[in-house]
Amino acid sequence: MGVIKVPTSFNIEVEFEIPEFYRRLISLLIDILIQFFYLKIAEQIYASIQRGSNMSSEDAGHNLWAVGLLLTLPIMIYHAVLEITMNGQSIGKKIMGIRVVHENGGRASISQFLIRWLLRVSDVWIVLIILILISDPTVFRNTEMTLIILAAFGFLITDIILAVSSKKGQRIGDILAHTILIRTNPRSSIEETVFQEVADNYKPMYPQIMQLSDRDINAIKSILETAKKKGDFNMAATASEKIKAHLKIDSQMSPFDFLEILLKDYNYLSVK
Repeated sequence: MGVIKVPTSFNIEVEFEIPEFYRRLISLLIDILIQFFYLKIAEQIYASIQRGSNMSSEDAGHNLWAVGLLLTLPIMIYHAVLEITMNGQSIGKKIMGIRVVHENGGRASISQFLIRWLLRVSDVWIVLIILILISDPTVFRNTEMTLIILAAFGFLITDIILAVSSKKGQRIGDILAHTILIRTNPRSSIEETVFQEVADNYKPMYPQIMQLSDRDINAIKSILETAKKKGDFNMAATASEKIKAHLKIDSQMSPFDFLEILLKDYNYLSVK
């Protein structure tokens, strides 16, 4: 399993575990399987609608085309919608414990997810190949279709080579979107972000925390989690001192407690 070090806003490097290739592959296969089963259901729905329509009518033909487009739309937007709504995870990624994040370790933006989705060339080709082979098993007898399928595998192999050989395990879409895939333990969605539940009667101690950017808050959370995991007191202490100096805070609280209070203050103040 690879590990990369990401510099945060406080000049402290945070380590992230890059998932093994097999995890990414199984995650992709799970997503493709889900899409395949949906397609079979959509196919039955379309056939049922087709049987009940008057094919001699021109309007009926246009309506069927629109229905077909509508039924295939979930396949096309599957990854974009799930990764945006599930904090960087599709169903396959959730099962395999991996997640898409910004290169700086924070939560990726919607625009980054969309860029990554638009460049999911290999995934689209895989689904298309499966559909072509199911609809016509003799497709390899056609020279043009054979060349198209070979080109599809070429795109797939290119993405695989990039994912395996690049330092951060990035594919074309990841490189251009500035995202990476990391290992993550299964948690509820509220725990996968900087947000956490805070009591309504909570009293924030450091309102200055709102001077920091979302990237800074993500960095604080990453540093705190890494320092706790490794038992690295110096990492937490260094981050605490930099934050105190930047926000002009005078506190004798322990570094771990100080960083946790900052996150709680942010969560309380950001929703008020």
